[in-house]
This record gives sequence, structure tokens and C-alpha cells, in this order.
Amino acid sequence: MQNVRKGFGDRLLVEDLSFSLPKAGIVGIIGPNGAGKTTLFKMLTGQEATDSGTVTVGETVELAYVDQSRDALDPEASVYEEITGGVEHMKVGNREIHGRAYCASFNFKGADQQKKVGELSGGERNRVHLAKVLKSGGNVLLLDEPTNDLDVDTLRALETALDNFPGCAVVISHDRWFLDRIATHVLAFEGDSQVRWFEGNFSEYEAWRHKELGSSADQPHRIKYKPLAR
Repeated sequence: MQNVRKGFGDRLLVEDLSFSLPKAGIVGIIGPNGAGKTTLFKMLTGQEATDSGTVTVGETVELAYVDQSRDALDPEASVYEEITGGVEHMKVGNREIHGRAYCASFNFKGADQQKKVGELSGGERNRVHLAKVLKSGGNVLLLDEPTNDLDVDTLRALETALDNFPGCAVVISHDRWFLDRIATHVLAFEGDSQVRWFEGNFSEYEAWRHKELGSSADQPHRIKYKPLAR
């Protein structure tokens, strides 16, 4: 992204944002609800246009996107069929793995693999989506709140999958403990239409903010936006 500006309604969400995704990095995106995090993803995928500035996607980039809706699942398929496509052996990244073992790594074990997708809870559907996307072969992953409704075992499976992912992952999350464990960079929606790019994990970003802002960094505040000039 280069000099991107984006508004919504009468609010300026992003004033002047520039960054390049790092190879094999994991970027954690933080900020309050409504700040523009999902809009950023939609600009990266081409679902939303910028008001000005450019979004450049390299010719070799293959985007894989898990959003919060998780609608694109077949309710009549079994968990096993939906995740594996019905094949016994599948390729995930650079390794071959048995389909049932791959499902089990997302905490679908035994009879759970035969459940109909339409009967799953929100957390279970989340796991199915993650399992599908992480095997898809894309080299840039966009994950919007992937930790919602996940149990501890599946969180660990997600962390392991991201650690082993050879490309770049971009993760929107309010789970700061999770981001602290995985993030190599932080993109922070800080208010006043400003988005900061920071190299380091969440704790390092917080330490930097305390150094820059002092005690005011700890004070809760409602996010503000600049008005959108017409």
C-alpha cells in the first residue's frame, strides 16, 4: 500500500497509509471495532477501492481470506468432506498428510468428522474455515478474528500452522496474548485517522507507546476520526 486514503460515511478511516507486507512475516492488526480493520482487508482483496493511493498485489501473490461471516460452507457436507474434499491423502504446504489426521489437528476427532457442517456451532464452523484456508496453497493469508470461539487445542494448532506457513499472514485480532506469541509486525489503528506500522510483537509495540506517550498510553479513550473533506 502506498499513500492510501479511505473514508466511510462522513469519517476518514485512514489518512495516509503506506506499508509493504514482509516475506514470511506475521502482521497483527489491532484497534477498536469500527476503526477500519476489515475495510483494510477489503482493499487488499479488491472488494473495496481506495479513495486515493495505490494497493499493489504482486503477480505471484495468491490471497487466501477467512472473514468473520464464514458463510461459504456446504451445510450438507460432513466435516471430513468439507475440509479434505473427500480425499484420503492431501498436500498441506510442502507435506503430505492423511485427511483424518489433518481434521484431527483442528480438534475434529472420530465421529465429529462425520457431523454435518450445518449442525456445527459457530466455533466449530470457524475451525472448518481455518482448516480449509490453511491447506489452500495461498501465499498470503488474511485472517479476520480467527481466534473467536476457539478452544485451547485449536488455538495451538492455529499457532503451529502459522509458524509453519511459508508465506505472509495478516491477522486481525483482539486477542493480545495470541498476537504476542505470533506477530512479527503490528499495524495499529490509533485514532485520528492514523495507522501505525511497527516492527515487533504486541508487547514491544506497547512498550514503545509507553515510552512515547507516558501514562496517557494506559488511559482508555474513545477513538476519534478526522471528518471526511468532500
